[in-house]
Amino acid sequence: MLYSSEVEKMTCVAKGPDHGPAPIPQEGKWVQAKEVRDIHGLTHGVGWCAPQQGGCKLTLNVKDGVIHEALIETVGCSGMTHSAAMAAEILIGKTILEALNTDLVCDAINVAMRELFLQIVYGRTQTAFSEGGLPIGAGLEDLGKGLRSQVGTMYATLEKGPRYLELAEGYVTRNALDADNQIIGYEFVHLGRMMEMIKKGTDPREALEKATSHYGRFDEAVKYIDPRHE
Repeated sequence: MLYSSEVEKMTCVAKGPDHGPAPIPQEGKWVQAKEVRDIHGLTHGVGWCAPQQGGCKLTLNVKDGVIHEALIETVGCSGMTHSAAMAAEILIGKTILEALNTDLVCDAINVAMRELFLQIVYGRTQTAFSEGGLPIGAGLEDLGKGLRSQVGTMYATLEKGPRYLELAEGYVTRNALDADNQIIGYEFVHLGRMMEMIKKGTDPREALEKATSHYGRFDEAVKYIDPRHE
């Protein structure tokens, strides 16, 4: 350790009490985190790229400072999906400090990692007050049946109005309109359920019919439109 001559000549004064780090809530405990291995928790972070063309939601389950589970969801950019594939291989087994200082291929994923890191080390995790935290695999609960991200896609123009394209329930096939041409419901296909049935041997047309449902006052509509073509 190098010291300047000014410091070398100073009188040594005792430090006094040892004020350690403030305890943070982690998986039902209050922890004075001093090392990376002291960090635990499952939580989410959201990031965006420099041109803000796309975004990423990153979910990590951290045990003893090491990432044991990662869920990477992206929207708005085709290249980002391939970046997420690489990031999924990169993240697992790294400490959160390593992950913070690793190129995760896409700016949006890197920013999500930064935001998530801050939440974890400050004790703002989703599992801060959950005793023992959540098991590995809990991240999949965000995806639901069929393991698909919750996606909302709407489009609107001043001239032609709004179109519902995709909601949490699934891929929207028809918008239901009332006498004033206002949307009062929609028909959708739950793609996750449909693909599960097809994989189990169900005829695709039958699977499509079984996975199709509607929401709102769909049956009361005076007109139905395909939101992608009409």
